[in-house]
Amino acid sequence: MNYCSLCGSPVSQKVPHGDNRLRHVCDQCQTIHYQNPRIVAGCLPVWGRQVLLCRRAIQPRYGLWTLPAGFMENGETIVEAAMRETLEEACARVHDLQLYTLFDLPHINQVYMLFRAQLTDLDFAAGAESLEVRLFDEADIPWSELAFPTIGRTLEYFFADRLADVYPLRNEPIAPRSAHKKV
Repeated sequence: MNYCSLCGSPVSQKVPHGDNRLRHVCDQCQTIHYQNPRIVAGCLPVWGRQVLLCRRAIQPRYGLWTLPAGFMENGETIVEAAMRETLEEACARVHDLQLYTLFDLPHINQVYMLFRAQLTDLDFAAGAESLEVRLFDEADIPWSELAFPTIGRTLEYFFADRLADVYPLRNEPIAPRSAHKKV
């Protein structure tokens, strides 16, 4: 951030009185501009023994597979955001949403909240941000073509939890991608 969104003057980074973090503060009007993590909401849509995945038609990670998810908008609940993203990316309707995985990604200032959900019907299609949308059995998941670590972890948990038919809420931090590389 270079300029104040209220008065247009330059901003400086400093720790405001009574705070303990560096913030962008307007040099002219003294407005403190807080920057907070972005919330990514999405679904793990299930139909019987299959899960619905979308092949990305946008960057980042164009052409790779993901669960329908995206940034939460102002004025909506997390459930509304997850349902909207599923409708936008997969033209799919879901119900019985249950929060399933919550991932902290502090290195990119994001929090992922993914819900297990049941597809309402098989009327789905690629939305504007998807090249294709398909149902996958566990054996056919394109593991090496998944777009994000959060998606792989969610699917791993789901297939393991499905064996006992118990789906606890999972919460964990995700390290930067370079930390995932094997030596």
